[in-house]
Amino acid sequence: MATITNEDIDDLAVGAALLGTGGGGDPYIGKLMAKAAIERHGPVDLLALDDLPDGIEVAACGAMGAPTILIEKMPSGEEIGLALRAYEKRVGKAMGAIIPFEAGGINSMVPIMLAAECRLPVIDADGMGRAFPQLEMETFNVYGVPAAPVTVADEQGNVVIIETESAAKAEWLARGVTIRMGGQSYIVNYGMDGRTTRRVSVPGTMSLAIGIGRTIRLALAAHRDPLADLIEFFSGTHYETARLLASGKVVDVSRREQNGWSVGVVTIEPFDTSRRPVRIQIQNENLVAEEDGRVLAIVPDLICILEADTAEPITTERLRYGQRVNVLGVKVPPIMRTPEALDVFGPAAFGLTQNYAPLEAG
Repeated sequence: MATITNEDIDDLAVGAALLGTGGGGDPYIGKLMAKAAIERHGPVDLLALDDLPDGIEVAACGAMGAPTILIEKMPSGEEIGLALRAYEKRVGKAMGAIIPFEAGGINSMVPIMLAAECRLPVIDADGMGRAFPQLEMETFNVYGVPAAPVTVADEQGNVVIIETESAAKAEWLARGVTIRMGGQSYIVNYGMDGRTTRRVSVPGTMSLAIGIGRTIRLALAAHRDPLADLIEFFSGTHYETARLLASGKVVDVSRREQNGWSVGVVTIEPFDTSRRPVRIQIQNENLVAEEDGRVLAIVPDLICILEADTAEPITTERLRYGQRVNVLGVKVPPIMRTPEALDVFGPAAFGLTQNYAPLEAG
């Protein structure tokens, strides 16, 4: 069994930020929290899906709220443990493993912090294969795992337990609670056994994130083009395809908080003067990239904004005028492209009028 040590955390933070496609919460804050937990409790076992026992009890966890909130509202570090204890008490079962509900930003770090504290393994998988802004946008939900009960906790020690039959309703209720908790909370839900976890999860995302970060770090150390190395790295993974969508300068960022999300549009003026500006629509994460009305990439495929020289992922809350960037598109695994999955987190689920077009078809 592999382990996650503090030496892995820096790479994981970079890779998780890239898989977060702009969202998933500030990876820097999550990195500090995860490192502190490992220093206190020791390395965390990373359990492959194929090694998961059928009967083990698994719960998903992570943070909820607009990523911009984390810049000002620091977590105490105790919220997620509080949420897990409330969840175990509600279901009457002790959890045997933790799985991230998404692969992005702080939400790849919160499970490590919780697993270290509770001496539990983290599963090398998640329910999104990236980051999405809504709780029902999980492969767990797509393939039949109930979202509730949901336990929601904040840094003040408040805990709310949500019971409902609908994952979308669970999102709506948890989002309302999160807003009243100051725009950021920590949650545990999607309880399931090991056999179910193997069936409904996007595999290998924690090790993938570590590999992404390591690839960028080693390329920079060797004075190679990190973007070229990154594209080559993806070709050898189950994500298979990554390609450059645009290179240019950020010339406009329109962003606001709405219903607990960070929403807006970023406009990138290409360095290639023969091309038109690229507009990327955001709802916590980057949803669709268009050039003069032509779709370059669209959810659920990944749209990642990277710093031009270093390939460092730029999260939604850190986008600024004048940044020189590359926009990378990445294909998602087949489990995220089924008709059932696209019904839950394809373009129409975000109110987009564009049809889904696979990245590799562009």
